[in-house]
Amino acid sequence: MTAAAPVSPELQKLAIDTIRTLSMDAVEAAESGHPGTPMALAPLAYALYLRHVKHNPADPHWPDRDRVILSAGHASMLLYSTLYLTGYGLTLDEIKAFRQWGSKTPGHPEHGHTAGVETTTGPLGQGLANAVGMAVAEAHLAAVFNRDGHRVLDHYTWFIAGDGCLMEGLSHEAASFAGHQKLGKLIGFWDDNSITIDGRVSLSCSDDVAKRFESYGWQVLQIADVNDQAQIDRAIDEAKADTERPTLVCTKTIIGYGSPNRADTAKAHGETLGKDEILLTKAAYGWPSTEPFFVPTESLTHWRGALERGVNLQRAWMTRFAAYTKAFPSEAMELGRRWHGDLPAAWEKALTVFDASNGNVASRAASGAVINSLATALPELIGGSADLTGSNLTDVKGAAIFSPTQRAGRNFRFGIREHAMGSMMNGMALHGGIIPYGGTFLVFADYMRPAIRLAALMKQQCIYVFTHDSIGLGEDGPTHQPVEHLTSLRCIPGLLVLRPADAAETAEAWRMALRYRTGPSAIVLTRQKLPLIDRSTHGAVSGATRGAYVLKDPADGEAPVAVLLASGSEVAIALKAEAELAAAGVPTRVVSMLSMEVFAAQDAAYRAQVLPADIRRVAIEAAHPMSWHRWVGLDGVVVGIEMFGASAPFQTLYAEYGITSAAVVKAVRA
Repeated sequence: MTAAAPVSPELQKLAIDTIRTLSMDAVEAAESGHPGTPMALAPLAYALYLRHVKHNPADPHWPDRDRVILSAGHASMLLYSTLYLTGYGLTLDEIKAFRQWGSKTPGHPEHGHTAGVETTTGPLGQGLANAVGMAVAEAHLAAVFNRDGHRVLDHYTWFIAGDGCLMEGLSHEAASFAGHQKLGKLIGFWDDNSITIDGRVSLSCSDDVAKRFESYGWQVLQIADVNDQAQIDRAIDEAKADTERPTLVCTKTIIGYGSPNRADTAKAHGETLGKDEILLTKAAYGWPSTEPFFVPTESLTHWRGALERGVNLQRAWMTRFAAYTKAFPSEAMELGRRWHGDLPAAWEKALTVFDASNGNVASRAASGAVINSLATALPELIGGSADLTGSNLTDVKGAAIFSPTQRAGRNFRFGIREHAMGSMMNGMALHGGIIPYGGTFLVFADYMRPAIRLAALMKQQCIYVFTHDSIGLGEDGPTHQPVEHLTSLRCIPGLLVLRPADAAETAEAWRMALRYRTGPSAIVLTRQKLPLIDRSTHGAVSGATRGAYVLKDPADGEAPVAVLLASGSEVAIALKAEAELAAAGVPTRVVSMLSMEVFAAQDAAYRAQVLPADIRRVAIEAAHPMSWHRWVGLDGVVVGIEMFGASAPFQTLYAEYGITSAAVVKAVRA
């Protein structure tokens, strides 16, 4: 436990009650929010931020800081009050503007919006899984960069989860992974208040949480009363003493603590207390003022002691890092590069170049080759798949598997945990120093969609390797054949969806994903082999980086009468249709649409150059047609699929579902 000067019980209570009263007042002013949990957990926030967590409010991005995650994001006023009081730059006016337009205190914490908020939470369980990913990143980077006598990366990850977080299935996936990996520097607090919005937890749940986490391989500790600071200190000391297991501290609280008529009821969860009840509660606390948002000077002064403590902690780390830099200059430079998110100057030279000797492969195989070609140039690129390594082809050959005995391993076995994989990738990316990728079948993007959405919302660089991208996977049948998934992913703001037409475009897709530093990317790949497009007679693959480009135009400069658009495996079908139409004297243009999002971001002149306004368009994709109507217009045609697939060889399926060159020819002639 961090040593600290003795603080009187009276001052401790005043500081803790400051969180409680600010939270009540902010929710009341906003006329919405969740006051009860901040009132209950205020003593825990006080202990963490003033005695235990390694942080510096003056530098929220200090690399070796501890990470604190409020997984129960609805209790945002607990975090906002603490950040204001400890000096993270959040003002009292921002507290007063809780949940209002333009404020730094939105209804749920948002990463990148408020200093000191490590991740966006609110969808329950996400923060817990993010915390697991952060602990993974710390363990990996510490193994890669620390040296004997030089521990420059050595921090803890903390999370606060509620009953709702633990009810969500995501918590099972992530906690199971954390226990298996023996992430001993992960410490979580379960806010055991037995209340949900509907009422008592017993209405819907009777789990033995302690036994559940013990079965995962966690150390489980108890705090019988969160208002007892000594109990909190003992639990944290014990948690840190166990370096082989993550720790869950079952923390007994009373929601709406101190409220005479709302405490320990669902009324304290997601409703304002009301002005009369707030006055009664402040009286119960012995609060020195009835004015809203009153902050006693002695309380604020005490809280702001976190600034001096934080400066001293960071200064000590900087001294250690200076010694590390002197002893290991190349490692220090590499760590700095990775921490700032700078890619090596010549990394693109490592990208696989595909030709007739290696390019007539499934795009998933091309992706696997690209990953391995980049492995040495980009050591920060780490990842794996959700138990589909041999299908997604995500392994770096010769590299170790991340494990309790191989923390430097860069191949991950996430297990059959797609949702946790996505959420842990978010945590890894948020931590910094790592570019995570994760693979599964495209159809199972549904299992991790909330994590993908949050990666886009937080602008985090996560790369999803989605293989088996259509009815082209064949015999596994409709349960495994994605139909609506491309359109649904293309609807997520900030997500790049990249569906390459051949091996060469696959390399370009990886180039674009790695260049895209402000959001996630989904690289969508085939199971079946694709022919390598002859670039000597077709558009240069560099055009793919603009999202869509002219792949084939009529011979002899003849004007096309139609534009054929396609992505992925259907580009080959469009090229076949173009040849058939050309033989019949009907000139057409073929456009490969690698990424609708990237093409939409191009200037109007380029878009008009690729898709002239006066030429009718036909698109083809073995998926739901919805996302293509933007590009073909009202008078265009989309050859797609609006029903589920079937179990059969992929050649049969393409024929039966009309994803053929004949269908394209027919549409053009019509």
